[in-house]
Amino acid sequence: MLFFPTGGGKTEAYLGLAAFVIAHRRIKGPGLLGAGVAVIMRYTLRLLTLDQLGRAACVVCALELMRQDPANIDEKGRRLLGDWPIEIGLWVGSDASPNRLGKKGDADQTTAVGRVRRYKTGMDKRAPAPLKTCPWCGTPFTTQSFACVPTDIAPRNMEIRCVNTACDFKGDRPLPILTVDEPIYRRLPAFLIATVDKFASLPWVGETGAFFGHVDRFEKDVGFYGAAEPGQGRPLGNGWRLDPPDLIIQDELHLISGPLGTVAGLYEAAIDQLASRNIGEQRIRPKIVASTATVRRAEAQIKALFDRPATSIFPPPGIDRTDSFFARTVSSSVDPARWYLGIAAQGRGPKLVFLRALTTLLAAAQAEFDAAKDAGFDPNPADPYMTALCYFNALRELGGARRIVEDEVRERAHRYGSQRRRLDPKDTPFGDRRIMEPMELTSRESTDKVAEAKQRLEASFGGTGNPIDVALATNMISVGLDISRLGLMLVQGQPKTAAEYIQATSRVGRDHSRPGLVVAVLNVHKPRDRMHFEQFGNFHRTFYRAVEATSVTPWAARALDRALAATVVSAIRHVDPEMTPEQAVATLKDHPGVRAQVRDAIVSRAPSDAIAGGATALAAQIDSLIDAWLETADVQTAGGGAFCYSAAKSPHRLLHQPLEAGVDNLPAPQRRFLCGRSMRDVEVGVLLKVRDPNGSPIANADDLQ
Repeated sequence: MLFFPTGGGKTEAYLGLAAFVIAHRRIKGPGLLGAGVAVIMRYTLRLLTLDQLGRAACVVCALELMRQDPANIDEKGRRLLGDWPIEIGLWVGSDASPNRLGKKGDADQTTAVGRVRRYKTGMDKRAPAPLKTCPWCGTPFTTQSFACVPTDIAPRNMEIRCVNTACDFKGDRPLPILTVDEPIYRRLPAFLIATVDKFASLPWVGETGAFFGHVDRFEKDVGFYGAAEPGQGRPLGNGWRLDPPDLIIQDELHLISGPLGTVAGLYEAAIDQLASRNIGEQRIRPKIVASTATVRRAEAQIKALFDRPATSIFPPPGIDRTDSFFARTVSSSVDPARWYLGIAAQGRGPKLVFLRALTTLLAAAQAEFDAAKDAGFDPNPADPYMTALCYFNALRELGGARRIVEDEVRERAHRYGSQRRRLDPKDTPFGDRRIMEPMELTSRESTDKVAEAKQRLEASFGGTGNPIDVALATNMISVGLDISRLGLMLVQGQPKTAAEYIQATSRVGRDHSRPGLVVAVLNVHKPRDRMHFEQFGNFHRTFYRAVEATSVTPWAARALDRALAATVVSAIRHVDPEMTPEQAVATLKDHPGVRAQVRDAIVSRAPSDAIAGGATALAAQIDSLIDAWLETADVQTAGGGAFCYSAAKSPHRLLHQPLEAGVDNLPAPQRRFLCGRSMRDVEVGVLLKVRDPNGSPIANADDLQ
């Protein structure tokens, strides 16, 4: 358990650990034996995943250069860090990166070939990968940076190259970054970054078994093949197989709670079983590092999620509470601290208070910026406060605030400095300011726009970039937005939890040389907001005490109803390579040992007191589920028809999505295998086509999903 305040360097700590694990694995396994996924890093939010991808990719670039360095070749001519490239893979949803390579003439434009072609021809402004700049040298990517190799007709990978001729990753040396699912399954990057939701693919995609070392064939320059892709590649020989992951990093542990944590905890039973290895009679499980700054009762949460009875908290408490060796409390008189200011107005609505506060702050920042510029300061000390990061608890509140910013704030700020002057002492604390269009950081924005927004937030005023005046955000920014430039935040209403408040407001003032200012706009007509306003000073001096305990109940009855089938299928399909191919779903009756192995592993993991009826009831439920699997397979194959996990049309497959049409018409045993492609609650998507009263399209009004 890596428990450290926000901005304290948790990411740097576990990236260093990941680099050590990868290098250690490569040194122990010469040639190809050190290949495979060594580190899995999981996140819950898109912005967090994209932000950490850039930093982790820089570490992997350094490792790959070390691997190729002639200094790291022994006297026998062998590379100390292995023969297979050290790469990083981004394993996320199709909105962020292509899930398929595709080929020339493929009608699906979401494939890598289609997205590269559309990006190069200007038909699509979204880059094929959610990266804007080279992680090694910082040069922006261009249309020439992306290519499907060796050809668009039969691609094997989508490569990314830097256009900077001075960069190490140019020309015939692409960046060691994989962003398409198909090459990720074959090349098995040493460092795998994924969202938690993506692991819902385990029962659906047979190739995911390769992540756990289940490969037995290899093809030069292409990668490894497992049981899901028979007949390809050459045998590794000598019974070789790759090791499963050695390290799993779960960043922002406090977010793995509630419904998401409950479902993830069940999937974790399958993941842990697949990632473990046996050496003689000893079972070796992967090391898990959980990281967060805001958590309570972490031991109970870790036990429920990861089945680890012992939790080591790092850094350990020191003799002096102000100095733990790894961190030292510094007085605000030495390093300026983040300041919190609460604003509320009796008889005034929160929208009006927000309007007045934001306008005043924007105009004051402009006056300070102009004064520092005239005085010749470089960099300008007022730049961190030129961008106002506004936080909202709901999209509805954000939508109303956007109208206020686009209309009233823009109109008032344009003349605020001329109309607002201080008479005594006589000065002009405000400046006239032209406000550009506000930027959103919400779930409504595409992944490409989120990556662009992060880049713009880093741009300073007066430079060559495209800086932002006002950014409107929801809890998407509460973790992972590590931009040291930001210094000003407005919080509209008290967030629902203290952990959320601490995490969100920690996005500003991350550099003590640019201290942050957080302005909380509270509604005194709401009892909770009023309580926080009246106890503002005391609460903020001790708000780490107010962090709520998380709730994770993976063995609850309704959780088992929803995700036990997916967990059982995930484990059975990948624990034995013979059960991995699509058509192997009908052969479960020939593998009674697999049935017992999976059932016993899940039952031994579940606390008896957490299940009605104890371990016996859970074992009976799993047996009943497997019996339904066998019954479904017998029915579907009785006439000699095809039956598979997911590739065939319904009803000739075992797995179905909960919201899929026609599910209600399936036989009762088959309906038990409803497995989502996501671990979160989802609803049927509806396409909204925006039209004017005459039925014609409206300019710049895209269709909404």
